Amino acid sequence: MTTQTEHRINGIDMDLLQKTVADIEQDPELGKCKFRARNKWMEAAHNRTAIAGFFGARQEIPHKQRFELHADEPVLLAGQDEAPNPVEHLLNALAACLTTTLVAHAAVRGIHIEELESDLEGDIDLRGFFGLADDVPKGYTNIRVTFRIKSDEHNLDRLKKLTEFSPVFNTVTQGAKVDVRIESK
Repeated sequence: MTTQTEHRINGIDMDLLQKTVADIEQDPELGKCKFRARNKWMEAAHNRTAIAGFFGARQEIPHKQRFELHADEPVLLAGQDEAPNPVEHLLNALAACLTTTLVAHAAVRGIHIEELESDLEGDIDLRGFFGLADDVPKGYTNIRVTFRIKSDEHNLDRLKKLTEFSPVFNTVTQGAKVDVRIESK
């Protein structure tokens, strides 16, 4: 009887990750994914998004459970403050993706991380959102991310460079084509 030892760095199953990378390297079509979310307006500024699965590796892959994410606005913006607002969700998505990217890419490079935390802060001028000033952007004009990482000091510059692999970071900084359609229900 043989037992297989799991090889983990930063909690990442390296055997699984390396196999996935090798499979995609051999067959690039395996790397093409479609992630989906379905949103429903509840009332006032409150809405709910459901996420149940995605398409990857040429197949539909259900999540182990259906996830629900609620969004609302603070009272100042006519909401009930029942959940984070959408721009706070964007900060969460950026923080989560940067963190996941750092941990996984560090693991592949043999960089051990003991602790990792981040703070994010973004600047928005509501005059743009409310349509009060045409010259004011409607979204974030600046986002600051500060990481505190417990790892070997000589790895810090390498770790910062790894953030460039983050899909959410790239979407926020490089943009993505977004097609919006409105259909009658």
